[in-house]
Amino acid sequence: MTCSSRAVSRFHGRIRGDAVPDQQPLDGVTVITLAVNLPGPLAAARLSALGAEVIKVEPLTGDPLDAAVPEYYRELTVGQDIRRIDLKDPAGKAELEALAADAQVLLTAMRPRAAAALGLPELVEQHGLVHVEIVGFAGDRADVPGHDLTYQAAHSTLVPGTMPTVPIADVLGGEHAALEALAGLRQKEQLGAAGGIVKRIVLDDAAAWAAGPARHGLSSPGGHLGGGSPFYRTYATSDGHIAVACLEPHFAKALAAHIGTEEAVLESTFAGKPTAHWVEFAAEHDLPIERVALGSGQNPGRYRTHSANRNIRC
Repeated sequence: MTCSSRAVSRFHGRIRGDAVPDQQPLDGVTVITLAVNLPGPLAAARLSALGAEVIKVEPLTGDPLDAAVPEYYRELTVGQDIRRIDLKDPAGKAELEALAADAQVLLTAMRPRAAAALGLPELVEQHGLVHVEIVGFAGDRADVPGHDLTYQAAHSTLVPGTMPTVPIADVLGGEHAALEALAGLRQKEQLGAAGGIVKRIVLDDAAAWAAGPARHGLSSPGGHLGGGSPFYRTYATSDGHIAVACLEPHFAKALAAHIGTEEAVLESTFAGKPTAHWVEFAAEHDLPIERVALGSGQNPGRYRTHSANRNIRC
């Protein structure tokens, strides 16, 4: 297991051998998710980690995320009941209806007109579900198509000519969706409402929220967190790179005492020794310095199809 995989496992509370609490916050809650791609599966994984039973309903062709990155798909869907159902077929609609009768939350990531065509608003109202609806844009633009890349493009979080390494609108949107599911459950508990509750998550808004630090100059080039301080930036070493995050005065003072304050001095000093030396240096002097890890994706840039899925009912 890689360091990144261990971190994700801890984040989702799934380290093998960890003590499992007697009761988790969402014990007894059933979530039906129709959401494919990324924000929905992220939200469903979050809710599953909090104890919810997640029934993941996919089209007969499966989730595109599974085809693109099967290992990541498995990571996000561990412990979930995965079913492939044709929701346009009467038998498929009947199966979803039966599932909804015992559920509390419905998670979707489709345009409102597509949800309406499937009869989801009526399903939500009939069964008193909390419907967390992930859409691209707000208001009368909710049916406009888009994806993380276009949301980021609209809010200046892209560097022209490069692709983002983290789909921030999708990731933040997934977290927001999980949060709104909790808020919806709490709202039903407080109000004792019998009907459905709709919580709409707008990915364009998520991108705008994520862009806030750059928009206000905090993390834009030359900003306080954008390389404007020699104590908060990346540096080349003799065999790689390190990230130096001596933001607080006491950290900056300690680093300056050992190396100096001038950017040129810091650059030449860090470049003179290997990364491992500086990691040890950081531990010795209690400084926030970390090696810059390189990505380890399998076959980057390739879109795969496969048939190695697990625990899928058709």
